[in-house]
Amino acid sequence: MSGMGDDEEEYRGPVTLVFDGRPVEAEAFIAGHFDPLTGAYAWVGRVWPHPGVAAEYDAGHTSVLVRTPQGHEGAGRLTERNVWGGHRLQGTGAPPFPVPAVDPAQD
Repeated sequence: MSGMGDDEEEYRGPVTLVFDGRPVEAEAFIAGHFDPLTGAYAWVGRVWPHPGVAAEYDAGHTSVLVRTPQGHEGAGRLTERNVWGGHRLQGTGAPPFPVPAVDPAQD
């Protein structure tokens, strides 16, 4: 867990970050949860330091499609570089990893 709550799902491993059609292979940690206040799924994470990711970010490319090897993908954006040289990642909506199905009848 990332410490943001017990209802979080997580993914750690390889990702393909697609910047306007340009793929960059990297490693990431991503966690997310359903936010009942906004009614949307919110996910955040960090991308390990990678020269290709840094070059895209430095060129002003922050919108990114995040894909995992399992075939899941989600639209997000890169934010600031962290002290280790990686980048934060955030998105709203479908995450780039599987989440358990929700049965509306149980709410």
